[in-house]
Amino acid sequence: MSLIAGSYEKFIWGFKLKSLKPNPDSQSLTLTPLFSYPSHLSSITTVATAGSAAASGGSDDTIHLYDMSSATSLGSLHDHSATVTSLSFFTPPHLSFPLNLVSAAADGSFCIYEADPFVLLKSLKPHRKAINDVSLHPSGKLALTVGKDECLSMINLVRGRRSFYCRLGKEASLVTYDGSGDKFYMAMEDKVMVHEAEDARLLCELENSKR
Repeated sequence: MSLIAGSYEKFIWGFKLKSLKPNPDSQSLTLTPLFSYPSHLSSITTVATAGSAAASGGSDDTIHLYDMSSATSLGSLHDHSATVTSLSFFTPPHLSFPLNLVSAAADGSFCIYEADPFVLLKSLKPHRKAINDVSLHPSGKLALTVGKDECLSMINLVRGRRSFYCRLGKEASLVTYDGSGDKFYMAMEDKVMVHEAEDARLLCELENSKR
């Protein structure tokens, strides 16, 4: 297992989780450092991993790419003109390396990349303000985004365009599909809302004492 972490001080860290004993069932584990260096020009705001691939986005409007198996840099992507706020990989079940990478930014823009090699396929702007979070459907064909414009968007990744747009009335900070893709969850202030994925119908709300 690999771990990647980014900091406000523009540093990126890569670690490998290894067993201390030869027995694979041993519970004695340790984090072994793979790399550590200032990969961005300013603070790192989001990271994502899939297999041996990893990515980080920062307030320098840049996405940096890494190979965790060889602890090397794969280069960088410069297609955003605002802080990168969210990253997500899609890896089909039969592949060990991701097929796609999607990214979102503080100007409401959204990019779809092919991951091998990393090539921009489509750039669009589904929100008028910053995108807070992105979630990919398990099929890899759809993505949900929520933003500071208090809206929810669904993006068709096959056609590269927004297919659904809904005003929420309040800003949602997080969105995620469940493992089957039949439901999705949104965090909005002190509530977590559970929705049917097919028609966005609200199934229930979970209230918390704090945000």
